[in-house]
Parts: sequence; C-alpha cells; structure tokens
Amino acid sequence: MYQGDEQSRIDLRLYRVWMKASKVIFDHVIKDIKGHGISIENFMILELLYNKGPHPVQKISETLSIPSGSITYVVDKLEKKGFVKRELNPNDRRASTVVLTEEGKALFDEIFPKHVETISENLSFITNEEKEQLTHLLKQIGLGAKNLKP
Repeated sequence: MYQGDEQSRIDLRLYRVWMKASKVIFDHVIKDIKGHGISIENFMILELLYNKGPHPVQKISETLSIPSGSITYVVDKLEKKGFVKRELNPNDRRASTVVLTEEGKALFDEIFPKHVETISENLSFITNEEKEQLTHLLKQIGLGAKNLKP
C-alpha cells in the first residue's frame, strides 16, 4: 500500500473528494438533460448557440471537443429536428455558421431555466462566497495543470 508523505496524502484526498463530488453532480446534470429527451452532444451545441450566439461548425467542434466528423452528424440531426440552421459564409463557401432557429430558442427558453435550477440545487450546500473561492481555486488548478508537460 502506498504510504506517501503528508503532501501526497493531502493531494490524493483532495483529488478523491473532488472526483466523487464532480461525478455525483455530473450524474444529476446528465439525468436532467436526458429528461428533456436530448442527447448530451445536442444539448451542448444548443446551449452554446443559446448563450453565445451563432458559431462556425469548426469553432463548435473545437469549443466542445467534438471531432469534426461527429460534429457534422450532430448538426445534421439538429437541423432535421428544426432546432438549428446553417448559414453559408459569404467569404468562404466551404464554411457555414450554425444558428439557433426560433424552434430551438423556444425549446431552450423552456428547458434551460430548469437545467440551471438543477445545477443550483446541486451547489446549494455552500455559500456564494465559498462558490467564488472554489471557482477561483479550480481555475488556478486548471490553468496550472494546463501548463504542465504531460
């Protein structure tokens, strides 16, 4: 059994607690999304367009880490359902921008407040000040880890 130093024990405990908490919250959020009859990928794209506006297909792929081959398929499905439409880029006929339709906006006007409520309910166990501190700390960890060489 690994018996590392005090620093290792603290780091491992933090990691375990963080991962368990993240999994529980993530599971609740996924259940909420699926409860609306939408796949995770569809929800992510619709949420991006709803909150950030129209995006080129390639930018959606990069932002959400969805492979380019998959993104085309998912956008096609959303387009067939009437939730999004593609608008050709007048400067580059190979590129198109994905835009939320009125039907897509109406869907998200209905389900997004419920989604936010689910997230808020899962984070309701700490104060807003603690949430700000945790956000700051997790951002520090994420940016620091991003700069490490794997």
